[in-house]
Amino acid sequence: MATGKINVSVENIFPLIKKFLYSDHEIFLRELISNATDATLKLKHLTSIGEATVEYGNPIIEVKVDKDNKRIHILDQGIGMTEEEVKKYINEVAFSGAEEFLDKYKDAGKDAGIIGHFGLGFYSAFMVAEKVEIISKSHKEEPAVHWTCDGSPEFTIEPSDKTDRGTEIILHIAEDSTEFLEKSRIRELLVKYNKFMPIPIKFGTKTETLPKPEDAKEDDPAPTKVVDDIINNPNPAWTKQPADLEESDYKSFYRELYPMQFEEPLFHIHLNVDYPFNLTGILYFPKLTNDLSIQKDKIQLYQNQVFVTDNVEGIVPEFLTMLKGVIDSPDIPLNVSRSYLQADGAVKKISSYITRKVADKLSSLFKNNREDFEQKWNDIKVVIEYGMLSEDKFFEKADKFALYPTIDGNFYTFKELEAKIKDNQTDKDDKLVVLYASDKEAQHSYIEAAKKKGYEILLLDSPIVSHLMQKLETSKENLSFVRVDADHVDNLIKKEDTAISKLSEEEKDSLKADLEKVISDKGYTIQLEAMESSASPFIITEPEFMRRMKEMQRTGGGGMFGMGNMPDMYNLIVNTNHELVGEILNTKTAKKRERLINQSLDLARLSKGLLKGEELTNFIARSYEMIK
Repeated sequence: MATGKINVSVENIFPLIKKFLYSDHEIFLRELISNATDATLKLKHLTSIGEATVEYGNPIIEVKVDKDNKRIHILDQGIGMTEEEVKKYINEVAFSGAEEFLDKYKDAGKDAGIIGHFGLGFYSAFMVAEKVEIISKSHKEEPAVHWTCDGSPEFTIEPSDKTDRGTEIILHIAEDSTEFLEKSRIRELLVKYNKFMPIPIKFGTKTETLPKPEDAKEDDPAPTKVVDDIINNPNPAWTKQPADLEESDYKSFYRELYPMQFEEPLFHIHLNVDYPFNLTGILYFPKLTNDLSIQKDKIQLYQNQVFVTDNVEGIVPEFLTMLKGVIDSPDIPLNVSRSYLQADGAVKKISSYITRKVADKLSSLFKNNREDFEQKWNDIKVVIEYGMLSEDKFFEKADKFALYPTIDGNFYTFKELEAKIKDNQTDKDDKLVVLYASDKEAQHSYIEAAKKKGYEILLLDSPIVSHLMQKLETSKENLSFVRVDADHVDNLIKKEDTAISKLSEEEKDSLKADLEKVISDKGYTIQLEAMESSASPFIITEPEFMRRMKEMQRTGGGGMFGMGNMPDMYNLIVNTNHELVGEILNTKTAKKRERLINQSLDLARLSKGLLKGEELTNFIARSYEMIK
């Protein structure tokens, strides 16, 4: 038996590994199974080129939990190691990064990727084990070897009687890590990190029910068979060519990824590129709600079929983090920090490629089946609008397929919308005014007034639409978006002709004084306007600019500090040509005038959805009194 000391200039590196990776100590299993997979794939390569003369066969990786003896065994049928290779790869190479690790650990904190980053993958075993054994038999004609280390720099190495090719790692689990002796915990980790590893992973056995023989009686129990419990799918859909997959394959893979998701995805995008970087994957567009905060972290990042993270920020453009699916790239390090990702050139190229691929897929869906695209619009619009806001290149492409739905259920591209409304909705300053509503029910009276003018009204109700309108107004010339309740209908699109008021200037002054006296505490800005006599007497509007800035502030941005918390601002527009307004002016008693003003104001507030609680109760009681 040989003994030796691991070449590292510190008395004991293992407490450091444990201390600085404690929050991620579960990754030991991922690291060890990744090593077993590498060993198996190396053997496959060597047999394929004739350098290894052994039979490759159908190797598996096996994980065993021995709770009674506090051990975990990880066995592979891969390339194996000779004594010299154990000395080289376990004692020297694995610690080649140890000096650097020790230099930097103070700054590293609990960065999730520190182990792999410093070449210490195998030694992650010591995060959970007080002693580790390696028993290995090389594919070469050399004796098997048994290496043991108890977490100090000393190790022993001696011959082993192992006869079958491959490596067995035995972890003697430490007292503070006994959770990993529970089979349910190990299964959870295998499913999390190794669900799609390219080599089958066995974890115990299971009983399968077989079909009954033809001559079996109805009461006869179905025959059963005990089989290996293979917990992974070694050939997931993303590793195959799109030409080899049917629509049903993509849907069944979606259910495999998200077993608790009952809704089908709307469509998928298969990523497959090998230059200038390697990337495969499948992204799915799910049905999305308007709540942006609950959508993220659904895309899983893999490296060579090993799960890395579901926080793909920095790799996937932010607007696409609301999608679901898988991305796999050997060019993204298995263990990385976010700052590393943001600075990495390959990652930026990957992000650009994904953006382009998604834009191309949406464009082809729009061109090939517009009707279907329109039906899905409400479920995908948040992603597209977010993308148009955050990525200029995506904006350019999306401008051709982004849709603008009307309150009547028609859909236009911006170009089509522009052509349709240009004649009727261009104001006196030659600016195209796009009218929209955000709530068909709440803004119904305003919508109807605009419809009578022959105006087309869009229905724009996503949470980030204020930002998108701002972007469109700045990127296109002579364009303005105005919500239908931003002003009275004649002022929404200012034309040359203005109605003449029936009231003189003196009468207007008198009327305004009467109004201010009654509603001074309500916080409305009073505007007297000459409108058609058939228009409402009192209309409450919200100025477009201020309201939009507040909405933008609430959803991030807007450029005006604190506006999101400011109270809502309303204008009270009084139609000087309406018969009721004339009656208010000419009423002799102050009490009747006050009642008419309050009733008219409350009707306007009711129309705007602002009359609630006690004020609504009082309004109803007052209305009944007036009917009597």
